[in-house]
Amino acid sequence: MNETRRTNPGRRIALIFGFWTLIALSFAGQFYIEASKAGVPVTWNQAVGSSLADWYIFALLSLPLVRLAGRFRLEGEHWLNGVSAHLAASVVFSVAWVVLRSWLALAQSRLSGAPVSFAALFQPLLVKTWHYNLLVYWVIMSVIHAFDYYRKFQDREVRAIELEKRLAEARLQALQMQLNPHFLFNTLHAISALMHKDVEAADRMLARLSDLLRYALESTDEQEVSLRQELSFLKRYLEIEQTRFGARLTIQLDVPSDTLDARVPNLILQPLVENAIRHGIEPHARPGRIELIARREGDTLKLRVRDNGAGLSPDQILDEGVGLANTRARLEQLYGAAHRFELANHPDGGLVVSLDIPARTCD
Repeated sequence: MNETRRTNPGRRIALIFGFWTLIALSFAGQFYIEASKAGVPVTWNQAVGSSLADWYIFALLSLPLVRLAGRFRLEGEHWLNGVSAHLAASVVFSVAWVVLRSWLALAQSRLSGAPVSFAALFQPLLVKTWHYNLLVYWVIMSVIHAFDYYRKFQDREVRAIELEKRLAEARLQALQMQLNPHFLFNTLHAISALMHKDVEAADRMLARLSDLLRYALESTDEQEVSLRQELSFLKRYLEIEQTRFGARLTIQLDVPSDTLDARVPNLILQPLVENAIRHGIEPHARPGRIELIARREGDTLKLRVRDNGAGLSPDQILDEGVGLANTRARLEQLYGAAHRFELANHPDGGLVVSLDIPARTCD
């Protein structure tokens, strides 16, 4: 998505060249009028030539300022270091402009047949333009930061839209899972069997199914919810799955109280557990176990979902499917490099899904 928004390099150079040319022409017009009013008229070609020389040197010196602005930011906890660096850079910028402009004027004087010494050009030019050059430096730096902030604003807008899309897909996939004919058939079959043995239990199971479907439809649009809220939805799902598998499925939750208020992506656990049941429990007749472990270690919240299935063979490539692929994309959008999401064989057997995200507490 970002690549489609990048400007073609040739077009970018043309835009920058055109920008500085327009500035030079506007100042050439001002120079031409002021010289006429002062009684020392100059030709239009002289005004344009002098102004282009001035501003093209500014253009040349502005190129390294883009990288300098990125390295020394005027924000955050190190803003004072940024200000100090830019104050020193502005002095270098001003002197460099005077040196380059003096060299160019020296070359022009020699070409015109009336050579002037470098010192005779440098000293008055330094006195005349010193403060003006400093002002130009800070104007250029302000423009660079303004464009940078605008680009970041656009990136945040695109990221927000992408996150909304991913969340909507997660909600839809959760609902589709619940509405899967095979899932509904087994759930309704279990309810039907309970009706002849335990009407109250059948009624509770029907209520669990209703709650699950309602939650999937009415789930909050927030990107992150508390782990407590996420577990509430997961438990509804697990109650129904335990009805399907009966004694074959054992659920172990190891979630300390200090993790319950931590913020986690909305509807993030269900696809991980569903993957464990689908690949680790369902294909085997032996009893299955799903473990969900949560730990808070410093600034990191660690979530683990493990099954006791066969795991992955050495040459097997796991087909993540839509659910896990969407989960991976959402995590990348939410946390970038600040998260870890891995699927690997556990040393004691089975597959374990590891998810590490920043530990942030809900307000």
